[in-house]
Amino acid sequence: MLFKQQALLRQKLFVLGSLAIGSLLYLVARVGSLDRLQPLCPIDGRFGPRGQDEIPLRALQFKRGLLHEFRKGNATKEQIRLHNLVRTRALLEMLNLHPAVVKASQEIHFFDNDENYAKGIEWYRKKMPFSYPHQITIEKSPAYFITEEVPERIYKMNSSIKLLIIVREPTTRAISDYTQVLEGKERKNKTYYKFEKLAIDPNTCEVNTKYKAVRTSIYTKHLERWLKYFPIEQFHIVDGDRLITEPLPELQLVEKFLNLPPRISQYNLYFNATRGFYCLRFNIVFNKCLAGSKGRIHPEVDTSVITKLRKFFHPFNQKFYQITGRTFSWP
Repeated sequence: MLFKQQALLRQKLFVLGSLAIGSLLYLVARVGSLDRLQPLCPIDGRFGPRGQDEIPLRALQFKRGLLHEFRKGNATKEQIRLHNLVRTRALLEMLNLHPAVVKASQEIHFFDNDENYAKGIEWYRKKMPFSYPHQITIEKSPAYFITEEVPERIYKMNSSIKLLIIVREPTTRAISDYTQVLEGKERKNKTYYKFEKLAIDPNTCEVNTKYKAVRTSIYTKHLERWLKYFPIEQFHIVDGDRLITEPLPELQLVEKFLNLPPRISQYNLYFNATRGFYCLRFNIVFNKCLAGSKGRIHPEVDTSVITKLRKFFHPFNQKFYQITGRTFSWP
């Protein structure tokens, strides 16, 4: 009883995962209309006749073999380049190393789900873990960042809340989105369009902004919606790529943003060559490695499509740097 009285939900911090891989819905282009059109785009024309523009069943099995080699430490540089390691869950688990941080055990989807939101704030509070007055409670749901209603809903609950946004190179993030859907299709023995078919409009040969994986990577468009309710000082931008390859500096920046005493050190992080990413050391007896699903191999994508996407995202990225005051080494 005493524990329940002391365990107060004092403060909530939301991790707005613009990596947003796990909760997105996808639409496939209409096959009937594509069949009747002559290829107007040189990129589209290279995909070949119908059937060749789809990923065949088990297409990623070979690449999963590469992932196995990577985890054994036998991968080449090219294989390592293909290895996708970044997920929003990584930040949550790493921050949980700090004794003043407690995390929700699952994605709540309160603010982005109308049905859950209608259940009221008390329903949401009951989903939060107990925390002491000196602790910060963290909850993350990737769809929060891109869902239009969320900023206003969070503002009405707590206008002084602190917000973390995790970003990675936009083109890579879009391909990662696609890869998750592709793997889901593969598990169901279904084929799926190649990434190039979805990301490029065959009628105009331009980037298809109706494709959700592309829209999600236009970070500045989503951030501008949030800035109608919250000042930029209440946001901290986390480099999702660096978080995986060099986590400690990113975690130290988050500690500073949250006004937490520095507690996470190199002792808490060690690279596991078998798994291919960092594991967490909570104390002398308890270690934790992220699950194997945290590594995902991307399919090969036409280099001209990658170039076109990077050129498309470039002005949006520059504006994002200007607004946030943080620059990334994105092409």
